[in-house]
Amino acid sequence: MSDNRELASLGEFRFECGESIPDLQIAYETYGEFTGENCVLVCHALTGSAHVAGSFRDTTTDQASAWWEDIVGPGKAVDTAEYYVVCANIPGSCYGSSGPASENPETGEPYGTDFPPVTVGDWTRSQRKLLDHLGVGRLHAVVGGSVGGMNALDWAVRYPDDVRRVAPVATAARLDAQCLGMDAIARRAITTDPNWRGGEYYGGPAPDDGLALARQLGHMMYLSKASMERKFDRRSAGRDAHREAFPADPAADFFPYRDVESYLDYQSTKFVERFDANSYLYLTRAMDDYDLSSGYESDADALAAFTGEALLMSFTGDWHFTVAQSERVAEAFRATDGDVAHHVIESDHGHDAFLVEPGKVGPPLADFIDDGLAGKAITDTKTDQSSDFAPVHASLFSR
Repeated sequence: MSDNRELASLGEFRFECGESIPDLQIAYETYGEFTGENCVLVCHALTGSAHVAGSFRDTTTDQASAWWEDIVGPGKAVDTAEYYVVCANIPGSCYGSSGPASENPETGEPYGTDFPPVTVGDWTRSQRKLLDHLGVGRLHAVVGGSVGGMNALDWAVRYPDDVRRVAPVATAARLDAQCLGMDAIARRAITTDPNWRGGEYYGGPAPDDGLALARQLGHMMYLSKASMERKFDRRSAGRDAHREAFPADPAADFFPYRDVESYLDYQSTKFVERFDANSYLYLTRAMDDYDLSSGYESDADALAAFTGEALLMSFTGDWHFTVAQSERVAEAFRATDGDVAHHVIESDHGHDAFLVEPGKVGPPLADFIDDGLAGKAITDTKTDQSSDFAPVHASLFSR
């Protein structure tokens, strides 16, 4: 297992927007030994990093442990004793790869909003360039959760001959209007913070209040109603609890400071200490922009060249990327006569389930990586009645 982040200088990189930077820097971590045909690429989620596994503290991201520590490692679902695992931080992020907070070599100052707009396609292309740098050709598998699942799907479209198996987890072919609207509100919270100053805040006060609000909204998107009720209910945090993120209005002392409010304040306070506001703007726009069928007549047309195997995984309590949305991607694979299964996991944890329920995610993922769709823990909603899903889980937010 690796215990340090590595940095690759990949030279000039032209983004899909047409703009370029002279030297794309990609932070990445590798695990296991490369044997030529055993590479598994793991794509991280929106505010994730290359630190997918390993028990050391990552000082760049302030992660005491890795974000998928229970899934990636020796003897785990993505077994680093057998596979060579690569996880790369995406362009536009702030965890080591080139992004708005990086130095612009032409000015010696951070790029800020002069950094080129990024897309999910740029993420995929940068990963392909990194893998070329590492001497990796065809991938055994690409795995990703949330917007990382969109990244995984893009591999099947953009480099169909370079991937043997693709596993998009808790993802969709595109965001729906509800999620697009919430992302727009989150960005507005940042850009209306007086400290944002058009993105030129480096060296001065950062737009922490705006970023904190954006993060709070994100947390509300990632949790399900049932999990929030179970975790917080209407409980009060107590009269001595401190409102950490924002000052209260004068009348607030009359009312309880509730557990859910305290949780959101704490999470947002920790987040602004480690993440860049401009990166949040860039990455949410990339996610919003992604459309599997872009440039093609349909989702099925986009996937037609992919001849490998695909495993879609979704969670019944996830209203951010719903079971129904994942099923539509599976249907697109089926329309091409592709080898695909859609494995639905019963969970009331919301979108975070792919991170917090490794016991349910690990077995089908491990079987798929090892044995493809023949894996014994894999079920398909179209062939196994025991894994039928109830559309009620998705109806409120997917229409």
